[in-house]
Amino acid sequence: MTFKKKIITLSSAAVLSLSVTLSAVAVSIPFKDLSDVPAKDKIISLQERGIVAGTSEGIFSPNSRVTTVQALHMLVKTLDLNLNLVRFAKEPKATDYFTKADNDAWYANALITASVNGVEVDKDIEMNRFWTKEQFTNTLVTAMERHYKLPLPKIMPPEIKDAGQMSEQYGGVIQRALIYGVAELDEEGNFYPKDEITRAEAAELLYNAVELIKAHSEAAAN
Repeated sequence: MTFKKKIITLSSAAVLSLSVTLSAVAVSIPFKDLSDVPAKDKIISLQERGIVAGTSEGIFSPNSRVTTVQALHMLVKTLDLNLNLVRFAKEPKATDYFTKADNDAWYANALITASVNGVEVDKDIEMNRFWTKEQFTNTLVTAMERHYKLPLPKIMPPEIKDAGQMSEQYGGVIQRALIYGVAELDEEGNFYPKDEITRAEAAELLYNAVELIKAHSEAAAN
């Protein structure tokens, strides 16, 4: 008995449809390590919007600390920064903007995009350096204010019990972050500015920023 191999040829439209379906399935795969994380729903929402990703399949690593490259990559995604209207005289390289970057690394384009769009970071910063909560909050809020004309509610900022631990240049920005509702204090009124920020804490700030920008854009459109 002779068997003939059946070859199935998909049309371009079918291939595209299958690709979109597989991508949707990949995005919908939940993280397995968020069961005890208060910001679980916010992290999943950010994943669905393509703003954050896991450290491996199904793993978000909420308690891992945030490095320079992770921070800038997330900020670029959160604020929807791009190079669409930029014309370069020569091909840009990450090392044009960050002396210790790797031009062939996965994060290279994010570093270029962040710097060209005015995200303020020390150009000699280590790529694997862990960011503090005050540093991440400052960079997020100043970049957000640069790209969106956000009205600052006329309310008094809450008292920050550990304000004395903050770097002087970050104090005003952190107060604005609290007024915006991007950041918040714990039950005792502490911010813990010098603590190295975790991926879960960063994601919560990013989610709050996205929601603020969305609300502002909708109000401006009406």
